[in-house]
Amino acid sequence: MFRIKDIMYKNIITVKENISILDAVKLLEERHVGSIIIVDDENKCIGIFTERDAIRVVAQEMNLREPLNKVMSTHVATIGFEASFDDAKEIMLSHKIRHLPVTDKEDKLIGLFSFRAFVDEAFGMKTTVQPPT
Repeated sequence: MFRIKDIMYKNIITVKENISILDAVKLLEERHVGSIIIVDDENKCIGIFTERDAIRVVAQEMNLREPLNKVMSTHVATIGFEASFDDAKEIMLSHKIRHLPVTDKEDKLIGLFSFRAFVDEAFGMKTTVQPPT
């Protein structure tokens, strides 16, 4: 059984909470990723901004110049790097999420487990693909 550290994405996009919503949306598009992780000065996960959040913000016609912390999800489920694939699957299904930040023993962000990695592992597809940087 794979451990999360074996199949997580290591090249993840992180930002601080004070960037604009517009800049976050641009990052999603430019980097071809489904989520951006918001970290504090200690590299601890304090939020997440996803494609779903971007759609919600546009649909609600929010001011895209506002800081990201106004719209980011702050109740972020995370998983430890030693956890199993089954642990990640359970968290993702129970929380109905597609992106799961991976943390080390000090709760610092070290990777991202995504629905794509979940599907790759579940169906025996290639798991070493990294999103574009």
